[in-house]
Amino acid sequence: MKRLERKKQNARVGLNGNGSVHREADCGRKQKLSEIHQALISDPVDIETLRRAAASKGGLLTDELRRKVWPKLLNINVYDLPYKPGRDVRENHKDYNQVLLDVRRSMKRFPKGMPAAERAVLQDQLIDIILEVLKRNPQLHYYQGYHDVAVTFLLVVGERMALAMLDKLSNYHLRDFMDPTMDSTKHILNYLMPILEQVDTELHDFMIRAEVGTIFALSWLITWYGHVLSEFRHTLRLYDFFLASHPLMPIYLAATIVLHREKDVKQTECDMAMVHHLLSRIPQDLPYELLISLSQDLFDQYPPSLLAKRAALQSRKSLSISTFQAFQLSTFHQRPDSVLQRLTKAPGATTSRHGLEAALPQDQVQLWGKGNRMVKMAVWGLSATLGVAVFAVAQTAMDWGPEVLLQLF
Repeated sequence: MKRLERKKQNARVGLNGNGSVHREADCGRKQKLSEIHQALISDPVDIETLRRAAASKGGLLTDELRRKVWPKLLNINVYDLPYKPGRDVRENHKDYNQVLLDVRRSMKRFPKGMPAAERAVLQDQLIDIILEVLKRNPQLHYYQGYHDVAVTFLLVVGERMALAMLDKLSNYHLRDFMDPTMDSTKHILNYLMPILEQVDTELHDFMIRAEVGTIFALSWLITWYGHVLSEFRHTLRLYDFFLASHPLMPIYLAATIVLHREKDVKQTECDMAMVHHLLSRIPQDLPYELLISLSQDLFDQYPPSLLAKRAALQSRKSLSISTFQAFQLSTFHQRPDSVLQRLTKAPGATTSRHGLEAALPQDQVQLWGKGNRMVKMAVWGLSATLGVAVFAVAQTAMDWGPEVLLQLF
């Protein structure tokens, strides 16, 4: 606990610094951009550097970089993306009605001020992406909150890349949440209290007496906090972190948030309803960079293998945890996009629409191929793509932006 307090104090000192802090931040941003660029063009791609960049202060900085780095973190070939789902994906799908209801209720997840027509196109794409992943993977079961994960990727990377990323995540990081029952999800939630016990016994014991349990953190965990954060830039920052981390990192962040609010919790009446009410509402002004750093420290100090020795965590095997090492190893031998593009165009190779679409500029992607259902929908789709890009950039923009260097990407 003392270690966490020291880190908080150091963070406050940094916030109270003078203009030199801003100059150092600018230099650090330039260096990070350079490191990410070098990692992306290395052959094989330098995955460890990309993971460090995604997890370190500021994350991946821009949506342009996310569109390049996120696929690498998940070992996705941008020149071999799945086709857009056909309309038949909705026919006789057992989850269609529930997905439709959830997506229709997800208006707050779209940029404020987006025209209704553009949002409607994106919502249709969101429904089709979710149903296509479930169709491809009949062993997976839809859960309410899954659409909150899907929409984040759709807004940043577009329909086809979002489909590829969601498919991969559903079979690895999110796999435990997609069982027919919530037993595996409860198993992941059960890591929360042992982390608290290791760091702050008094807080842990207070919550045990209050019998608050861990259900307050359920929506945090299964939506990667997308459902509970009001600012999209904070959601994107956490997604950078989680994509570069162990599948249990969201529960370590949950523990860090509870520890950060330790005084508020202890001052609350030791009653289940009161404590649950407090914890289930995440403050929107949290120091996210500090909490991310502290979460990584907790993970390093109390890894899942240590916590799993507790009797309550031994009875069930987590698919997300057990497959993570193999998943990590699979990401280490990726070729840079420039090489993948040449291989796609090599003599004897079939230049698929997958690769061509991935190579097109963002404002042309929606116009590609026969997939457009009607001219009107194509125009709406293009407007939605551009609109999301503008809103997302506006929301994630920072004071300094080395635009020249970004053109290198």
